[in-house]
Amino acid sequence: MLEVETKYELADKDDLIKRLDEMGAVGGNVERHADTYYRHPSRDFVQTKEAFRIRMIDSVASVTYKGPKMDVGDSALKAREEIEWCLAPGDADGSQMTRLLQALGFDPVATVRKERRSYAWPTTDTQHTDFTLTIDQVDQVGLFAEIELLLQDDSPDAVKSAGERIDALAGRLGLVTTVRSSYLNLLLAKLRLDR
Repeated sequence: MLEVETKYELADKDDLIKRLDEMGAVGGNVERHADTYYRHPSRDFVQTKEAFRIRMIDSVASVTYKGPKMDVGDSALKAREEIEWCLAPGDADGSQMTRLLQALGFDPVATVRKERRSYAWPTTDTQHTDFTLTIDQVDQVGLFAEIELLLQDDSPDAVKSAGERIDALAGRLGLVTTVRSSYLNLLLAKLRLDR
């Protein structure tokens, strides 16, 4: 599965929620995420632009690998392979996976904590039904919105089309200021500045 997304600084959450409501988007429950990112023992994920994490969502763990970012020519749009699976029921809290990773030499880098509310469109809205929009309040970092599409087709044309659709939806929602950095990099930069 190819994840294509753009992140935006969010100045006015209430205005965005109002616009989402007007477009018929439906918000889910607020979730509490804790994403612990790991350093590979023999490969520099910073250089390869990969990511590996254990995510806890309200006490249920999943594992995510994000492949190298594709060159899409747009500084704000990110496209990359994403492989994700849930660890429940055998390892719902992720403790066994954490032990396994540490035994294999993976070291935790940092944990990004956020509150997330996801919005989706009903299947009757064929123009937007495949979009997911999230509003994220990231601890120590700030407030953001992300617009995401998941693609089966990883061709350059499909990625370009997805980027254009994301840009169009962002324009309708008043989202302007894009953010290229990951939440992990934003948090690490903030922690370095606070020292």
